[in-house]
Amino acid sequence: MIRDRNGEFDGETPVADLHLHTTASDGTLTVPELPAAARDGGVAAIAVTDHDRVHPDLDAPVTTLDGVTVVRGIELRVDAGDQRVDLLGYGVEDVPAIRDLTERIQRDRKERGRRIVDRVESRLDVSLDVELGEGIGRPNVARAVAESDAPFDYQGAFDHLIGSDGPCYVARWVPDFEAGVAALRDSCAVVGLAHPFRYPDPESALELTSELDAVERFYPYGGASAEREDGELLDEYVERNELLATGGTDAHEKTLGVAGPPRAEFEAFAACVPGV
Repeated sequence: MIRDRNGEFDGETPVADLHLHTTASDGTLTVPELPAAARDGGVAAIAVTDHDRVHPDLDAPVTTLDGVTVVRGIELRVDAGDQRVDLLGYGVEDVPAIRDLTERIQRDRKERGRRIVDRVESRLDVSLDVELGEGIGRPNVARAVAESDAPFDYQGAFDHLIGSDGPCYVARWVPDFEAGVAALRDSCAVVGLAHPFRYPDPESALELTSELDAVERFYPYGGASAEREDGELLDEYVERNELLATGGTDAHEKTLGVAGPPRAEFEAFAACVPGV
């Protein structure tokens, strides 16, 4: 059983955090730090969902680290035609379909990272201390900008340099929706749509859930875990497509438990992921 941070079930408090990033992509948490971060956040189950990469130091779809249940997951960006969206896969098995796809994406990510760094360094006449390895993303570059002699902090790097309309932005290759879903279906116990209200057309994104198992229902949109009028729309899709309601902090730093599924929703999720 998973209890809330006060040791009791209140029906609303997150009991798990099913969306976080580590140093394997663009986060700052390491695997050894996960148990303490989970306990500090009041959750006893987490999912590691690095961008377009299965964490190389997690050797099973579900494991236990110092009393914390850790689900091996992935956040995969795909092209849905009218927009790009992110899919979350949980309980990842190491099979050729996901391995081949992520290896192709990581080759492109490293090349894209190199081009972005080159553009920033040339534009600002600075040298950035950033490793161009697997999992690199724009947050890595933004942190390096903030730590350099450049006149921008982390957010300023996005606002003025590497945002999607910035002078140093470089687009990257992503698989189409069908290919992404196929690879995740072949490797994961649960496949869901991440943060639907972060896309230009949320309803179009939500229509994709007819092909999925879950949707991220509990997410810190501007500090509110979808508990606003958007929540009613999410609940309609959960009911219509018989979806699991997942959620998480989407942590790129070290604070967990800001958002996540309450007890009932987590237990429904756990029943679909062997070993949780």
